[in-house]
Amino acid sequence: MNKQELIDAVAASTGDTKAATSETLDAVLGAIKHALSAGDAVQLIGFGSFSMGQRAARTGRNSSTGAEMEIAAAKTVKFTAGKAFKDAVNAS
Repeated sequence: MNKQELIDAVAASTGDTKAATSETLDAVLGAIKHALSAGDAVQLIGFGSFSMGQRAARTGRNSSTGAEMEIAAAKTVKFTAGKAFKDAVNAS
C-alpha cells in the first residue's frame, strides 16, 4: 500500500474527502518527524513507538575496488511494534 492508497482507504472509512484526509495524514507524519528531530519518542498505544537511535562511525569497504572508506556516524529512526499490533498481524 502506498500513500495514495492509504489516503483512499482512510477517506472511505471515515467518509471524509480525500483532500482533507491527505492534509490530516501529512500533519500526522509532520508531527512525528518534528518530534523525532527534537529527540522525543512518539508512542502510539496499541500500534507502536518511534524513537531515535545512533549508528557509530565505522570503516567500510568499497565492494568494487576493495578500498577502505570511512562511513560517517548517523542518526536512525527505530520503530517497535506494539503488542496489539503484533497480535493483529499474527492473527491473520
